[in-house]
Amino acid sequence: MIASKKFIVTQPTQIHFGVGMVESLAQVVKDCGGSKVFLVVDPSLKTVGLLDKITAPLEAAGTPYVLFDHVDPEPGLLLADEGADLAKKSCCDCVIGAGGGSAMDVAKAISILITNGGKAEDYLGLGKIKKPGVPKIMVPTTAGTGAEVTFTAVFINEKTKSKGGMNGDPLYPDAAVLDPALTVTLPPHVTAAPGIDAFVHAMEAFTSVQAHALSDIYAIEAMELISQNLPIAYANGGNIEARTGMMLGSLLGGKALATAGVGLIHAMAYPLGGMFGIPHGLANAVLMPFVVNYNIIGDPLKYARIADIMGYDISDMSLREAAGTAVEAVYNLNNDVDIPTCLADLDIPADMIPEMAKIALTVTRPVENNPRKPTLDDVIAVYEVAHKGW
Repeated sequence: MIASKKFIVTQPTQIHFGVGMVESLAQVVKDCGGSKVFLVVDPSLKTVGLLDKITAPLEAAGTPYVLFDHVDPEPGLLLADEGADLAKKSCCDCVIGAGGGSAMDVAKAISILITNGGKAEDYLGLGKIKKPGVPKIMVPTTAGTGAEVTFTAVFINEKTKSKGGMNGDPLYPDAAVLDPALTVTLPPHVTAAPGIDAFVHAMEAFTSVQAHALSDIYAIEAMELISQNLPIAYANGGNIEARTGMMLGSLLGGKALATAGVGLIHAMAYPLGGMFGIPHGLANAVLMPFVVNYNIIGDPLKYARIADIMGYDISDMSLREAAGTAVEAVYNLNNDVDIPTCLADLDIPADMIPEMAKIALTVTRPVENNPRKPTLDDVIAVYEVAHKGW
């Protein structure tokens, strides 16, 4: 099997990881060649006292910055256009994205728009970005999206009300500053869904038909770290060891998805965000057990391995029983962190399921990566079960 595998891996992002690492932010800007920063942040950072931790190193070093702090949880393309216009007028030559995946995706898009011109919608799809952006540095304050090391930026298209991404190597951040101390004040619900999102990244990369030896290394370690540390971080946010494990797991999950892609969970989550504004991590989390249950016959060996990685004893089980244990494992992980158990809990109308299924199947790359090839009827059936729950 190894002899039949071919893969290309691009990993240009310089990673600065560790407690207190945010204090080096101004030096990272300087090392990347930046002199005036366009700082894109989640508006919640000020509320929870994190904004000062991001700006203090810049101010101490005399690094000027322009603050852009009205990022939406599910950002639209027009937000990236607005930010790029302001960054150009302000003569910023470096972009920092601080917060969750939304802030980082907006920051990545702004960096590209500064140098490539045009509008954000011009770059939806794969390979449409021709020039590198200005230097972009990501500072995640949640352990979830892995956006600090991926080549994707996801947006709501205001015209079509659908969700789609820019994809291409120029979107890889130049540097990422990961400081677990920035996550200790996260409330439990903001720990839970992004944490499950990170697990989904690793799990779907592991079971992707594009998986290979390198992506598996990232994915396995990420799943182990997240399944061990997420319940602890949820129960006790001040546990810095658990927070560090989660941030490292999220990083490795991002590396895994960047090298092997994601699958049907992501494809089915997109309509929940585009049509109903459900946050991406929460959508992935609620769908996860139901899609895993659908997928296990597509790669039972990998799903049995997932159960083992998550600490379940499968030694005396048949392969099919062991694979089925992965469904129990992910369901229990969701339950540990109080993820809603069905789509009805998110107020998703059942009569919209056929439309959601059609849209999900248009998210072609994740669908193609999935270990089981879904039909429209399959996706409708999974949504229907997920709507009622078990």
